[in-house]
Amino acid sequence: MHKGIFSKTFATSNVDDNFRTLKSLGYDATQFNFASAGLPSLPAVIADEKIEEIAAAARKHGVKIEAISATFNMTHPDQTVIDKGMASLNVICEAAARLNCPLVTLCTGTLDAEDQWRFHPDNNTPQAWQKICETMTHALQIASKYGVSLGIEPELANIVNNAEKARQLIDEMKSDFLKVIFDPANLFEVATIIEQHRIVKRALDLLADDIAIAHAKDRNSDGSFATAGKGVLDYHFYLKQLKASGFDGCIITHGLADSEAQEVSRMLDNHLNIL
Repeated sequence: MHKGIFSKTFATSNVDDNFRTLKSLGYDATQFNFASAGLPSLPAVIADEKIEEIAAAARKHGVKIEAISATFNMTHPDQTVIDKGMASLNVICEAAARLNCPLVTLCTGTLDAEDQWRFHPDNNTPQAWQKICETMTHALQIASKYGVSLGIEPELANIVNNAEKARQLIDEMKSDFLKVIFDPANLFEVATIIEQHRIVKRALDLLADDIAIAHAKDRNSDGSFATAGKGVLDYHFYLKQLKASGFDGCIITHGLADSEAQEVSRMLDNHLNIL
């Protein structure tokens, strides 16, 4: 396994500086956001020159673009919001193919119209499930056209809010282009160590064969998010189980300040070196 970090962690002025910075802190990969190249996160168009600029920076600094963000609310109550997101998804999937990036990341969404990371009580209804299935079917048609995969991440506030629903969606879609982003900190808020271990192991048992990348962040004891290694998540157990599941890909950290990036890089090294 190797390490990556969200490109948006760093408020650099251009992609060359961004990749130089993350490489200097011990990361060899990134989950890229087009905001790091001076574009909107969900661009309507990406110029050829911008693709060439990103590719050149990746070659120069030896940074692998493991994933590119295309997150929008896939179950937003307003269909025009979904349509706009899908148009950007097409642009991003084309760019990902040109950048030799295998994965584009998504958010399965919520029926909350204002915040795609906030729970809505109707998220667990059959109507919400039908909506994500319809939207994902369209998204997979786009992704398959360019030969890139789509990554979904079980999130407590979203339609796919646990490992079981991620498994169900993958099974129902029947597409080799639908993969999982595995982040144990999104599978619980407050849990004992025993509960945490059970949740992580169960999720890996269900999803191991479809994990494209893994994430590294953490939870505080009150359930709020924390920087990886500074909360209650048992990182030794998590990474040991992840390796035992057969995963040998990239662990990508996010949800941290740029000033914490080197410390997290060292923390991950300490764990990975003893596996």
